[in-house]
Amino acid sequence: MNIHFKINRALLAAIRTDLRRPHAFAHERLGFIAAGLAAAHDDLMILAREYRPVRDEEYLQDPSVGAMMSAEAIRRARQWAMNDRAAIFHVHTHGGHGVPGFSGVDNRENARFIPNFTSVAPHAVHGAIVLSDTAAFGQVWLGRNAPQPFVARFTEVGMPVNTWRAA
Repeated sequence: MNIHFKINRALLAAIRTDLRRPHAFAHERLGFIAAGLAAAHDDLMILAREYRPVRDEEYLQDPSVGAMMSAEAIRRARQWAMNDRAAIFHVHTHGGHGVPGFSGVDNRENARFIPNFTSVAPHAVHGAIVLSDTAAFGQVWLGRNAPQPFVARFTEVGMPVNTWRAA
């Protein structure tokens, strides 16, 4: 499957700005992106449309990770998926330049909570994205027990258009 994630430059800039904000004890910020979908044959287009940060009070103190969100943060995002019939993507940043990758902690935690979105909002795919300052990397859950392919291409829509391959 050829998966393409598109996001408006202003939305991406706002997300990056939000994810750089300091937190009282968490070492990084977390959020969620809602997206629409378009599919044809073996192509899936994911169109980012809105961002919501994890609220300050929804972070848990866990020194073993950069940031840990509460069950309430996940519940709110799942409700958003159901109410708006949206594809939901968990997002955070590792900073730096070039195409980032998920850490071992990212892989473990994504595998624990992303499949739950497919249970409450099976009309859409859901996933996770990690940003750098210049690119992104992502993975999509097609269903609870379905394959989890990586996003093959990202496009930042603006002037000029920026595209990078990530998988």
